[in-house]
Amino acid sequence: QVQLVESGGGLVQAGGSLTLSCAASGSTFSITAIGWYRQAPGKQRELVATMSNGGKIKYAESVKGRFTISRDNAKNTAYLQMNSLKPEDTAVYYCNVDTITTLGPSYYWGQGTQVTVSS
Repeated sequence: QVQLVESGGGLVQAGGSLTLSCAASGSTFSITAIGWYRQAPGKQRELVATMSNGGKIKYAESVKGRFTISRDNAKNTAYLQMNSLKPEDTAVYYCNVDTITTLGPSYYWGQGTQVTVSS
């Protein structure tokens, strides 16, 4: 199993920046990809950005050019640098990892961290 703990959320004015962190522990050797998702009130959870172990990165169109996903394998930590934040970026942000073991593929979620962007 993998445990994920997000941090770094908060309240920021439009145009500001925040960096989210996701610290992984447990069977981190089984991680094949890491991603960030978000869920705004009354909306479905949506992909923000993902990064595979091979370095393949995918961003939602709405955050391209503003958000950057990265990871520090030595620290088992992933990051989401968010710049030029907009009120529509307000949501709970969740860290997610995909894993593969002899039991098959699985995935894990963090508890989420609130990001609020004021206009």
